Amino acid sequence: MTLIKSISGIRGTIGGNPGENLTPVDIVKFSAAYGTWLQRRNKGKSVRVITGRDARKSGPMVNGFVISTLRSLGIDVTDLGLATTPTVELAVTGTDSDGGIIITASHNPAEWNALKLLNENGEFLSSADGTEVLEIAMAEDFVFAPFDREGSLENDDTWGQRHIDLILGLPLVDTEMIREARFAVAIDCVNSVGGIIVPSLLRSLGAGNIIELNTIPDGNFAHNPEPLPQNLTEISALVLSEKADVGFVVDPDVDRLAIVCEDGTMFGEEYTLVAVSDYVLKHTRGDTVSNLSSTRALKDVTEKYGRSCFSAPVGEVNVVEEMKRRNAIIGGEGNGGVIYPGLHYGRDALVGIALFLSHLAKSRKSCSLLRRMYPEYVIAKKKLNLDPSLDFEMILEEIRNNFHDHRIDERDGMRIEHEHGWVQIRKSNTEPIIRIYAEGRNADEAEHFADRIIEIVKKL
Repeated sequence: MTLIKSISGIRGTIGGNPGENLTPVDIVKFSAAYGTWLQRRNKGKSVRVITGRDARKSGPMVNGFVISTLRSLGIDVTDLGLATTPTVELAVTGTDSDGGIIITASHNPAEWNALKLLNENGEFLSSADGTEVLEIAMAEDFVFAPFDREGSLENDDTWGQRHIDLILGLPLVDTEMIREARFAVAIDCVNSVGGIIVPSLLRSLGAGNIIELNTIPDGNFAHNPEPLPQNLTEISALVLSEKADVGFVVDPDVDRLAIVCEDGTMFGEEYTLVAVSDYVLKHTRGDTVSNLSSTRALKDVTEKYGRSCFSAPVGEVNVVEEMKRRNAIIGGEGNGGVIYPGLHYGRDALVGIALFLSHLAKSRKSCSLLRRMYPEYVIAKKKLNLDPSLDFEMILEEIRNNFHDHRIDERDGMRIEHEHGWVQIRKSNTEPIIRIYAEGRNADEAEHFADRIIEIVKKL
């Protein structure tokens, strides 16, 4: 499997040859490059980095290499141990640290792992900063500290509860209404760190009954960890059999949230952000942001309140930059990633759960009825393996020639607007594949838009 190096970090499968997979050599190299970049940003002062990891089997090994490498540069480390991505992000700013590394491959299968890199704001690196880290790694331009200057190591397991406390303190999180509703909530945490923090959050919010599935954080993923409908049949059946009011599913690092309705149907990962945004917009005046691959239902809902919905290229850092530019009150991505600046600028399934339950409680509707309130669109999501011999720019040129009479946005791959939908083709940031997303008023329309692009690619 190809090792993927991007501005946001490094990702790959464990084992194999250096430079081709995620090996100890690569972990040390990129940890040292990141640490060196931080030291150059903070000349004349000591540097502190927050680390945390999901529950993957390879986590302790990768974590050990990361911490040892940072300390060998003279950097002080505070390790949170098993912690969600948003928890690490909050801890960076909460401790006034200079950066953070989250050891997680997010939704990728168990054989993958990754280093996600954060700046002093607890946010993913900008394109310029990430490029600089990659250049340092390529040149191996780092110098390790002498024996008596190694950095310190502190362990801190308090940040999960601090994260929950910050959520409970948000004005729009209505614990009183949630307690009154006494929701029965089913959860699937794919045997990662969500199994620790999601039940604790729900108890703090006042859920009436918590029905747990895959909550032992041992890294034995019970199914493909990406929270897509085809991977969620077990919790769908559990919601029905236990008569739960709602089901929540998180990915291994708890930055994505999928919702299951009381009738066992999927709320739709695209509609997690739509519903939470609807609730926030009801109580706060402002604009929204989502990426170019997300449903236009958010635009419809935002305009209902007389506000504007702006778009950004795929990638959390791009959405965050656009949110700051527009002073947006909420944003995120259609993969179930909710970014609520009232807490922090990062995708956070936990704040998504709290805001959604507040919305559900105040609506006094069932989950399925709440879902039917929103505009109906269907997105077809397809992917093709990217042949290394095929020039992606050549693919885009061919598509451009075929759709010259359509409105085209080329900020992120290529997005083509149709009268009643859109289709986008882009290279994945995390896997060696091409992603093709298309949206229409129904499944047939969306599939048609996507298949036209696939036909063009296959001919090449």
